[in-house]
Amino acid sequence: MDIHTRAVHIVNDPPGEATRSGGHPLSVPIVQSSAFAFDSADALADAMADPDGPYVYSRRGNPTVRALERTLAGLEGGASALAFASGMGAISGVFLALLRPGDHVLAQRCLYGGTYAVLSDLAARYGIEVEYLAGDDRAEFERLVRPGRTRLLHLETIANPTGHVPDLPGLLAAARRHGVTSVVDNSLASPVLCRPVEHGADIVVHSTTKYLAGHSDVLGGAAVFADDGLRRAIWPRTVELGAAADPFAAWLTLRGLPTLPLRMRQHCVNAGLLARRLAEHPAVRAVHWPWLAGHPSYDVARKVLSGGGGMVSFELAGGRAEGRAFIENVRVARLALSLGGVETLVAHPASTSHRELDERALAAAGIGTGLVRVSAGIEDGEDLWRDIAQALDAARGAAAHSTSDTAAYLD
Repeated sequence: MDIHTRAVHIVNDPPGEATRSGGHPLSVPIVQSSAFAFDSADALADAMADPDGPYVYSRRGNPTVRALERTLAGLEGGASALAFASGMGAISGVFLALLRPGDHVLAQRCLYGGTYAVLSDLAARYGIEVEYLAGDDRAEFERLVRPGRTRLLHLETIANPTGHVPDLPGLLAAARRHGVTSVVDNSLASPVLCRPVEHGADIVVHSTTKYLAGHSDVLGGAAVFADDGLRRAIWPRTVELGAAADPFAAWLTLRGLPTLPLRMRQHCVNAGLLARRLAEHPAVRAVHWPWLAGHPSYDVARKVLSGGGGMVSFELAGGRAEGRAFIENVRVARLALSLGGVETLVAHPASTSHRELDERALAAAGIGTGLVRVSAGIEDGEDLWRDIAQALDAARGAAAHSTSDTAAYLD
């Protein structure tokens, strides 16, 4: 079935006996229980060893959480999934379960700051060697891979905040040929725009906080597995890590999923409108949106994605000062550290989402100090553009005033 249909029809198998009337609840019940009672000690012991067995303790599994896991696996085209307390919980859980001291990791150069920080920490603590690749060329992977040592390839479907789209089909095929486990962060595309499992990914991770839940009211994460055996191998490690999803957070995410395709359509429409107009504005030096002609990833993005995504970023000619003035002068958009919600948000990545990167790492990732990120919401597009345009004018005026004051002081 089409993803519009699959998103509406949540996997909903209520625990225990069917209701006495024989009815089936349309909304997944919230099973807000930390533990589950047994009549037999042996049955309890057996259940603790089986991720798909009877529920024991909500850190090990919960009916509401399992409904989310099964639904996300279906949307991504995977065999199974694990839900986490946050996107970074999912990424950290997968990395810690898969990697061992001395392993070699290949990761996309333009990478979310939190993921970069985890990889840097693993490298420092456990002697894991991390190398970064541009992600545009399968041959680059072939040059860098180390047979027998390279354990993991980590990519992002749409890189935050540059909009870079890697060559997923080529890189994932190369990873599989070398026996390297591939992980793709699909948070910014969602399964509506891309399903990395279809391109050969072993694991797909999400910050469900973003587009999947979509309403800026929940923290969550997930990992979807192409092979259920990999999920069963990783599950015990994630139980030990303790980054389990809360049932109510899982329910909030489930509540948001049916409108995901509709929301993604409007996010993409608004981001496209803003990108095209920003590209013509004299205050803007560069615009990053993968479906904008001239973007470095344009050709591959048109093949891999079914839409350009809801995030657009742009570099202001006035640098950091003008970028700060811009984000402080929006009125419809809000200054906040997130993305993927129904409301439009703006942020300055160099000082927020990518603050873990030093100036050298920022430059290597293609993130300028004057870069502004806009997560386009689902508001009226013309209202958004009027707000962006007035904030650009205000930022230019503030920057000019600042320059004039500095010149007068120097005189």
